[in-house]
Amino acid sequence: MKISFAVDSLAALAQETRLNIFRLLVRHAPTGLPAGTIARRLRLPGPTLSFHLNVLAAADLVQPHKNGRSIAYSANLDSVNRLTGFLMENCCGGRGGCTQFSGTANSRRKE
Repeated sequence: MKISFAVDSLAALAQETRLNIFRLLVRHAPTGLPAGTIARRLRLPGPTLSFHLNVLAAADLVQPHKNGRSIAYSANLDSVNRLTGFLMENCCGGRGGCTQFSGTANSRRKE
């Protein structure tokens, strides 16, 4: 992975509204949500949502897809996996003794 991908991804997520959008879409992966539903749930005006979705899409973190007459967005889970893999690849000095990142996230959710 190129470090520029990680920098672009993290920069896109380093803003509260975009992080909230992204987390909502991850919760609804893999199908995603229509743009109107995202706007209602996060109480965002359409133009504001569109701006933030475009930033996330440019960073390859979300993907638009046609859903009838509307456009739905979903989290790009391949990009998420590449990013987390890049961030964790040198964990524990590369010895492989660390708990899997996804397992850690799942165990936290149960608590």
